[in-house]
Amino acid sequence: MTRISVVLLPAVAALSLAAGFIAAQTSEKPLTVEAIFAHGPLIGHPPDELTWSPDRKHLTYLEGGQLMEVDSATGRTHVLVSAAKMSPLDENNVSERDRDHRSRYNMAGYFWSPDSTHLLFDADGRLWLYDLHNGTGVQIGFTGLAAGDDPKFSPDGCCVSFIRDHGLAAIRLHDAGTPMISLAPSPAPAANNGQVLLNGQVDWVYEEELDVRSNYFWSPDSKNLAYLQMDETQVPRYPLADWIPNHASVDWQHYPQPGDANPVVHVGVVSVKGGKTTWVKLPIREGDDYIPRFGWVDHKTLWIEVLSRDHKHRVLYFADAEYGDARQVLEIDDRKFLDEDYDISVDDGAIVLASWSDGHNQLYLYSYDKEKPLGAEAKLEKQLTKGAFEVGDVYRVDTSHKAVDYASNEGNPLEQGIWRVGFNGDRAALSTDAGFHHASFSPDGSTFTDKFSTRMQPPVMRLCHETAPGAAASCRVFWETHALDSYHLRAPEQMEVKARDGTSLYATLLLPAGMTDPATVPLIVNPYGGPGEQTVANEWKDGLLFDELLTQHGFAVLHADNRGMGKRGRAFAQASYREFGPVQLADQMTVIDAALAKYPQLDPKRLGWWGWSWGGTFTLYAMTHSDRFRTGVAVAPVTDWRNYDSIYTERYLGLPADDADGYRDFSVVNSAANLKGRLLLAHGTGDDNVHMENTVQFVQKLIEAGIPYDLQIYPRKTHSIAGPDVRTHLYHRILAQFEEYLNPKESLDQKPEAPAGNGQ
Repeated sequence: MTRISVVLLPAVAALSLAAGFIAAQTSEKPLTVEAIFAHGPLIGHPPDELTWSPDRKHLTYLEGGQLMEVDSATGRTHVLVSAAKMSPLDENNVSERDRDHRSRYNMAGYFWSPDSTHLLFDADGRLWLYDLHNGTGVQIGFTGLAAGDDPKFSPDGCCVSFIRDHGLAAIRLHDAGTPMISLAPSPAPAANNGQVLLNGQVDWVYEEELDVRSNYFWSPDSKNLAYLQMDETQVPRYPLADWIPNHASVDWQHYPQPGDANPVVHVGVVSVKGGKTTWVKLPIREGDDYIPRFGWVDHKTLWIEVLSRDHKHRVLYFADAEYGDARQVLEIDDRKFLDEDYDISVDDGAIVLASWSDGHNQLYLYSYDKEKPLGAEAKLEKQLTKGAFEVGDVYRVDTSHKAVDYASNEGNPLEQGIWRVGFNGDRAALSTDAGFHHASFSPDGSTFTDKFSTRMQPPVMRLCHETAPGAAASCRVFWETHALDSYHLRAPEQMEVKARDGTSLYATLLLPAGMTDPATVPLIVNPYGGPGEQTVANEWKDGLLFDELLTQHGFAVLHADNRGMGKRGRAFAQASYREFGPVQLADQMTVIDAALAKYPQLDPKRLGWWGWSWGGTFTLYAMTHSDRFRTGVAVAPVTDWRNYDSIYTERYLGLPADDADGYRDFSVVNSAANLKGRLLLAHGTGDDNVHMENTVQFVQKLIEAGIPYDLQIYPRKTHSIAGPDVRTHLYHRILAQFEEYLNPKESLDQKPEAPAGNGQ
């Protein structure tokens, strides 16, 4: 499930501030809604799509409609491809869903050729080849897809492959007229007995829940392509309606819900010349098991990862590319569910992967016979990292120098550093500053970019060079912002509270300035609460700006990470196993009570709650399982877990047939009649992640129970409800909800009447 950031997009208007609270502000320049939203992100736009050329000579990124380059020696920036030359690529004719799709899944807009002399730009399905030598570009093809076309150069640079009409195709760059070849075309269902096939294209549920970004790969010798075929014939469809035209239209989305048939998947190998596909023979359960990752061991051998439907078994196979024979080489199991890191590096006799088998997500090194990959099972050589910390992204595995570059929160569970570990187990930190670091390494590993931030420091982009083995890197800033200097933002207080079982829970509390009288400050809690995420960290989050704005209106804001969330080890994460509510709510209430006890100015009778996605569901769970919250806002919530997708939901709750009681008890649609406090529901009608049916079903239960509510819908908008106009409207509604029902100046003896709204 995608977590939505609180503040990312522009807005154009603001509500007036309460004069008493403005006077109490310590900020030299008070925040307004306009300041946060109206002109794009207040901190500006850090470099997007940072990419190294294969020869390591170019580090590029997109900014302001042009391609910028960072000098790898000095860190200075200059324009590599001007906005004028890139202007033909910008037609902005993509749909709302395609635009959201590219943003949500960080789809690349350009690619370097293997010889580092050309760039391929993907402009909403139009492929442009740009020559660095003569500064000219030419359109070489059109994929027919605005999102999900997945273009790639072949390793020898002679071809560009992509997805067209749900099948795999390629263009020969050096042949006259750059002819297109259909390598694995997908027949239309009408001509294929109704069968719905995706050859190399990623479907929604794999992209969203397994973080799959590509379903085909070139062999190292550029002669063949391996691809995943997804048969969605038996996967149920959901209607995404567009009511804006006079004649409404429907876009049908294949979307497996818990217990439904999943896509049937097969791995095939096809020659770059086209022809018959060779299918790999894997012992998997069709319509159940998943293939989250696969690739090439060498030009004759594939590696394929299979994940069982119950998320308890992860198996790696090697397969012969010519005949399709496969054998298992390693397996990882868990009695509840496996961690969500499915990435594997297979190269030159070494396999590197992450697993939380010892209780924390750590790196493991396996070996195989690179001369005869199918000859025997892989051998566990070493657990490369070990300790009470979590390994995050693996940036680079260098088999020639026998080292791995990766992210880790070693030393502080609320921070993230950049590390390197050798195959011998020796590890060293490449970053030293306290805070959060995200890296992008050059092909040879000697240079990397460091996107660094802290809770109060917006991102700074640095270019770093390795100085000596085992030593921290030397870095130079090439992008930073001072846009917040005049606001003098205040840091929230870091809190640590013990859960009922003694587990440490981390939280932050931001209080309005100058308000010390007892029971005068309303408290708004804004947790996410769901699996996999970490919201309380020493990292810049745009949501701090909205929190600060809320404090200017007299509210205190609390964020807490409960058990069942991520970055704290297996036991912490697996608290969500068959438990989507009670444990999470108990932890949040423990933190709330600790904050109320420490700060008497907080008013225990004026509590509010708001959240988005899982956080929106959490809002509804809290307001239907507690009478302590006067108001809340739920944006794009799941209200019945039978409505959400199979991969995510079954990982934690299992199949509905195996735990009907759990699906009933954890689905807030079944507790809607117990709602306490005034509720605002918000949802985009085009949401392809958490469907609009969730909010509609919850509203129906409120009507049946005679409970008033407020409803705000956003036509055509997806799960992120993106766009300056709608984000403006949404955050006005959120702020107005809390001002109406938690007004700090209102007498406790006066209970506010429900205003007329979109609901009852």
